[in-house]
Amino acid sequence: MRIFRYGHAEISHLKSRDRKLAAAIDRIGMVECEIIPDLFTALVYNIVGQQISSAAADTVWARMKQRFGKITPERLDAATLEEVQQCGLSFRKAGYIKDSSRAVAGGEVDLEALGDLPDSEVIRRLSSLRGVGRWTAEMLLIFSLERPDVVSGGDLAIRRGMMTLYGRKTLDDDTFRRYARRYSPYGSTASLYLWEIALGR
Repeated sequence: MRIFRYGHAEISHLKSRDRKLAAAIDRIGMVECEIIPDLFTALVYNIVGQQISSAAADTVWARMKQRFGKITPERLDAATLEEVQQCGLSFRKAGYIKDSSRAVAGGEVDLEALGDLPDSEVIRRLSSLRGVGRWTAEMLLIFSLERPDVVSGGDLAIRRGMMTLYGRKTLDDDTFRRYARRYSPYGSTASLYLWEIALGR
């Protein structure tokens, strides 16, 4: 298992920029979050996880691995829509996965090239796939490409973690961006802690 890598430099910077986050970091300790280095596997995993609980996503993901083995664009492109859907996916999500599989297997989208591109271009290219929006692309940036400075404004748990950390009942976009700038250039590490805070840790 590979985990998102961060260490003293990231922690020191975040603690120096935000005393409330510093206290949370001291309380929580180091956070280990598994990453999925293979971009296609990570893409399918994140489509599966859209708008459902982690437990439900884990169940569907286990069924997909049992049915298809290694998750590759070629295997999922060759599968029928019904075979994908039978893993516990909605018709819509199964369609998104099939479309992405076809695009990657057919060379329309070159996932391997994304590693050399800036975050904004990665988001643009991934968002060209049906069913893949900014949130899904940002999750791939963190949990596959290990980009250091991603704080997803569309992630409800991130926003909930911020509201809890700063004692806010609401969080408008301008305030969100102000906090995110405070964490830069290590926003992804801050995100790991905001997720933990949202879980009550």
